[in-house]
Amino acid sequence: MASNDYEIKKLAMIGCGSMGGGMAQLFAENGVHVSLSDPNEEMMDSVIASAREAGVGNKLSKHKDNASLCESLDKPKVFVWSLPHGSIGDTVLSGLMPYLEKGDIIIDCGNEHWENTERRQGKCVTKGIRYVGCGVSGGYQAARRGPSICPGADDETLSLVLPTLRKVAAKDPQGKPCVGRVGTGGAGHYCKMIHNGIEHGMMSAIAEAWSIMKTGLGMSLAEMADVFDKWNAEGELKGTFLIWISRDICRTKDPKTGEMVLDSVEDKVVQDYTGEEGTGIWSNTEAVDKHVPAPTLTTAHYLRIASGDRHQRATIQKTFGVGSGKPNDEHTSVFPPQKLEGISDRAAFLEDLRMAVYTACLAAYCQGMIIIDKADKAYHFNVNYAELLQVWRAGCIIQADYISNNLLQPIYSSRSAKAEETNPLYESDVAKDLKRGFSHLRKVVAKGVEGDFVVPALSATLEYLKYQTSTELPTSFYEAQLDYFGKHMYDKKGDDEAGKPETGKHHYEWKPA
Repeated sequence: MASNDYEIKKLAMIGCGSMGGGMAQLFAENGVHVSLSDPNEEMMDSVIASAREAGVGNKLSKHKDNASLCESLDKPKVFVWSLPHGSIGDTVLSGLMPYLEKGDIIIDCGNEHWENTERRQGKCVTKGIRYVGCGVSGGYQAARRGPSICPGADDETLSLVLPTLRKVAAKDPQGKPCVGRVGTGGAGHYCKMIHNGIEHGMMSAIAEAWSIMKTGLGMSLAEMADVFDKWNAEGELKGTFLIWISRDICRTKDPKTGEMVLDSVEDKVVQDYTGEEGTGIWSNTEAVDKHVPAPTLTTAHYLRIASGDRHQRATIQKTFGVGSGKPNDEHTSVFPPQKLEGISDRAAFLEDLRMAVYTACLAAYCQGMIIIDKADKAYHFNVNYAELLQVWRAGCIIQADYISNNLLQPIYSSRSAKAEETNPLYESDVAKDLKRGFSHLRKVVAKGVEGDFVVPALSATLEYLKYQTSTELPTSFYEAQLDYFGKHMYDKKGDDEAGKPETGKHHYEWKPA
């Protein structure tokens, strides 16, 4: 089958939740007949009803078993999955296997772990079945209107699916689809995993800034919405998805109650506990495994974990002598944040805050890209970095026009495929912006600490910039301790010309055994 002649006219959507249902209608609007499959028949009925309202109801059908589902498709059969991560995908694949033939295509659009993707690719390749690990970003709204799509597979398979994926993908301001040849094997799901790690770092920094504006500066939601609006309209945060939705969140009122919706939202992020979300955990595990310091990502994740168990926090609070210990009783803190003192020029401080958030977002991006670079070498993903950044150009949660397009795209577009290492921190333009943001970040963190604000991502970014730019760390004392009790060896100052992470050549007998 010639890939340039291939057009997907029919596909099966397996999994019809908010993401799968949205994508099903999006494919239908682009001329593809979609056969729905989901154990919840009401879910399929809801998708079809919504499609009818959009005028494409005749493009969808529902199926209760794999036999009728597969009979409804052309050859080769094409399946798009929108499933929870883990064993469900294995169960679905096993059920489909008796009906699959050489050349059939599976596009797994769930937030799956990349190792599961590669294991299934290995199982499918023996039957000549094509399996694409395809990260999808942008939330359920983007799934319906055009998401960022991050596919990984062999080149021939990508040539078959990309024409259709380009039709439904988000488009950047120039009209270019936000989908591309990201890499081979599990590259698509790996890069989507790191995307989500970056996302968590950015979200934490913005939430920390909101808290400072709300309590530290005593600003109203309307005032904060105007600030986010301004940040999104100009400067380094222009066109940053998480900034513009922050504006909307601060302005949204429930028409039924007349109250601002944000005022009713509890401080619990529970997706890591409930199993809905694994990517944040995996991205941090990968950072540690690849020896990449990624504190903006990691501390943001610890905040998520702490927030999720409000019962635990309330119990600890009572132990510290504050509150009743009942999670829903009151909203307070042992160390409550205070109104910031000494802010004579609020506009100047808000500029410090804007630059602090930008610096943390840029640091999160850098940390994520370094993890991907290390994994690319270790797992032979053959990542196309210019294509990956195009995927993140629009339709995704970490869309940040200045960071991805102005700073990083020129670096990675000129990168040689044989480059030993690409580290954004080695690039003068990135270094210049991080250095420029440092003083602003330091002011904000200092005020945050002084006022007892929760600022993990912002403060971790500050420390990151300090230790990643220093060759005089306190770890010489740390190394001496290791040598004292463990005979772990050390390098003498001035002797280590290369500075590589290798075992030192010296030991001192600090205390005879």
